[in-house]
Amino acid sequence: MILLKATSLSHRFDYPLFNDISLELHARESIAIVGVSGSGKSTLLHILSSLLKPNSGNVELFGKDIYALDDKQLVQLRRHDLGLIYQSHYLFKGFSAYENLEVAAILAGETIDPQLLVNLGIQQVIGQKVTELSGGQQQRVSIARILSKKPRLIFADEPTGNLDHATATEVMDLFMEYLILHDAGLLLVTHDEALAARCDHIYRMVDGALVKGK
Repeated sequence: MILLKATSLSHRFDYPLFNDISLELHARESIAIVGVSGSGKSTLLHILSSLLKPNSGNVELFGKDIYALDDKQLVQLRRHDLGLIYQSHYLFKGFSAYENLEVAAILAGETIDPQLLVNLGIQQVIGQKVTELSGGQQQRVSIARILSKKPRLIFADEPTGNLDHATATEVMDLFMEYLILHDAGLLLVTHDEALAARCDHIYRMVDGALVKGK
């Protein structure tokens, strides 16, 4: 099943960023996009995840042209089917870690899986305010918050940038298990070649083009 299909994407700001990019992501598959800073990796992720309309080209998620959807349809898509994880965690500061997860789960009509907290090593701190947690703990809470929604597509932009190598490896293990259990897909933007190598496909942003290869 094709979860994501991008066709002939091009985008520019004050300068051309990339041109004629196409890719597909199937259920239970993962794609890593690597490249130097400023090459357009994050912009491409924003376009693929419905946050930025490209100058030209088409993006289909679950067979729907996302940039033909109205605002209400986009909200429903983002709330139930898409999970976006960034290096910055964007947690609600006045809430506890559990309350952050609870908000996301309720909005998506899902329940929080206690095993997820164990797998991410946050079960002992889940009742604390997020401001009392370390940066690494906050990042793991943000990952748990997204996975609690049970999205069909995960878009992750340097999701392990604030984590040590061992924890980053555990998070990738969790992602890979999640893809199988939920017939989901992962699109990962990263500078970490070791994490990229864990994915089914690797693409490199080079001179405005997306080049496939290990």
